[in-house]
This record gives sequence, C-alpha cells and structure tokens, in this order.
Amino acid sequence: NQVNFLNAFCTLNIYIIRNLKDNNTLALEDADYVPHGDIYRNAIVFHRSYLLMERLFKIFIYKEGEPPIFHNGHCKNIYSLEGIFLSLMETDTKFQTWDPDEAHVFFLPFSVVMIIALLFDPIIRDKAVLERTIVGYVNLIAHRYPYWNRSLGADHFMLSCHDWGPRATWYVSQLYFTSIRVLCNANTSEHFNPKKDASFPEINLVTGEITGLTGGLPPSNRTSLAFFAGAMHGRIRPALFQHWKEKDKDVLVYERLPEGLSYDEMMKKSKYCICPSGHEVASPRIAEAIYSECVPVLISQHYVLPFSDVLNWDSFTIQVSVSEIPNLKKILLGIPDDQYVRMQERVKQVQRHFVVNDPPKRYDVFHMTIHSIWLRRLNFNINR
Repeated sequence: NQVNFLNAFCTLNIYIIRNLKDNNTLALEDADYVPHGDIYRNAIVFHRSYLLMERLFKIFIYKEGEPPIFHNGHCKNIYSLEGIFLSLMETDTKFQTWDPDEAHVFFLPFSVVMIIALLFDPIIRDKAVLERTIVGYVNLIAHRYPYWNRSLGADHFMLSCHDWGPRATWYVSQLYFTSIRVLCNANTSEHFNPKKDASFPEINLVTGEITGLTGGLPPSNRTSLAFFAGAMHGRIRPALFQHWKEKDKDVLVYERLPEGLSYDEMMKKSKYCICPSGHEVASPRIAEAIYSECVPVLISQHYVLPFSDVLNWDSFTIQVSVSEIPNLKKILLGIPDDQYVRMQERVKQVQRHFVVNDPPKRYDVFHMTIHSIWLRRLNFNINR
C-alpha cells in the first residue's frame, strides 16, 4: 500500500506540473492541522496530496434514482457510514460538481443497505434483487451519459459498508474489476484489490449520535490489560474464546458482558482493546478502540486496513496472528511501558481521521475517504 501511495504521488506531481501554473501556492502551511509523526507512512507526502485534493478534486453524483434506495441510507447502526457518506456527499459544496465534464470521478449513489432492507425477502432470500437493481442502474447511466463507456467505469466509484457490498458488484463485470469500490469489507481473499479499491472504516453509531464518543482514561488509570466483549461468530473468535473467555483476570474476554459492567467504560479503562474479525474482516471495534484512546489489538486475515495508503497502522496498533492467540497475554505484557504510552498517544493523534462530523471537518473520516478515492483516481489517465 505504501508503494501504491508513492506511485500515486509521482502521478500527482506530473499532474501538478501539467495543470497548475501557480505551484507556489501549495506551500505546506495549514491553519487546521499539519500531519506529522509516526502515525503516517510519509506525513509530508500525505499533506501535499491532501491539500491538492481539496483544491482540485471534483466529483459528479448521478442524479438518477429515487430515495430511499438511491441518494439515501441508514445513518445509525453498524452500517452507518454508508448512509452518512451518501448524505454528506449530497450536501457537499467543496468536492461536488454539477458539471460532469469537469468531474474527475463519478459517484454511483446506490445503497446496498437500503436494497437489502427494502427489497430482500428474508424468507425467499433471493439475492437477485441486487443484480436487478444495480445492473439496471448502471445500464441506465451507461445509456444516458458517455462517461461510463468512455472509461469502462474506471473513473466511477460505489461505496458500501454492508457485508454484501462486494457481492453487489459481482453482477457488472466492469464495476467489479475496473471501478473504484469503497468498502468496509475490504477482504483480499474476496478479490478486494488495493490498487483500485479503497477501504474505509466500519463505525457502529448505535443511536446515530456523532458527538461525545471520544475520550478515555490516561494510561496510568487504565486498570485492565486487555478487553473484548462480543458474539461468537466467524473463524477467529472461536479461537479467542477457547483460550481466553472468562479465564484470566487481566485479559478480559466475554461473550456476554457481566451485569454491572459497561462496555464503553471497559473500553475507556483498558490499555488494549482486542479487535477480532467476525463474520467479515472489518470490525467496528477498531474505531471504538480509537475513540476510547485504547490501543487496538488487531486479529484478522486478508484485511486491508482503512486509509492504509497514508496511515502506518504498525505505529499505533498491535497486530496478532490467529496462531499467536494463545500467547496474547505474554505478547501484551512484553510491551514496555514507554512503548505503550507512545502508542496510546498515537491512537489519540489518529482519532481525528476516524471521527464523523456533520458538517464534515478537514481530515475527518469523510475527507479521508474522499482522499482514498482521490489517490486511486490518480492511478490512471483517460484520453478524451
């Protein structure tokens, strides 16, 4: 991913030279934030790219399609970011253009969550509703506009946080193989392609409220070594439960949280928060840990982490393989206190890139998602 980012930045510099006359205005002063430190693969490269994105990037949203399946989505629960992105994109004035001829990318504003919620019969379980809806929509766009056929969909993107987001793109080969797919379920074993697809985080906004979610105790007051509570499903959690479920006073692992314990409070007073994949590779616990200023312990396979073109996840998380689960306590106790404190400070620093704001604020999760799309758009040229 670092190679992809740097390759995109080389393309970016060529773009600057060819299209900008006043490069001197791209100095790295920034009134809000100047990226720095180990949480980034290359803070200077990211900052220049981000500033150029803000200045240049234009997105056209196809207006075809009626809510609630198009231009709309749920803004609470585990799939919240899908609906929030659709909502914010519709009201955005910085990146959205109403002139498709000046657009760099084109957004297909269908919601997989809403298709499943409104058209999928849980008894019949006919997944063809995805095919009928999405194939019909892409065919409409391809017939009505020249842009899809011009690039074979390569400058188009869709976005989904539903587990079936990847499946939803199966039915249009160009959408699957060529277009930019922005997915929470960023699983390389299911053909997620980091060169053209972008990973964004799964954030569980239980009530839809986006304020008051961040904060936690300082390191000296975090009395629990590690914490996890969640259902038994997927391939990784059974191994976690087998070795640690209610078996240790320091590594607190529960399938059901005991009465009297608060999930949020446990996150905020634990040094490490265990984030195993469930049914799918993404886990909302990663964002929850970051919000709680708790160092995430990532246990996953084939997962492309969100914004990993830019973020150095090794600097603020612990990544544990499935085979190392029996040694989890030994691994965590073996981390020196000063190293833990540095990692916890980096978790607090990276938090700004995962918070949801309405209206959006610079460098937040909305802008980081746009930046991931921007980088992938730099990877190809269209001859007009």
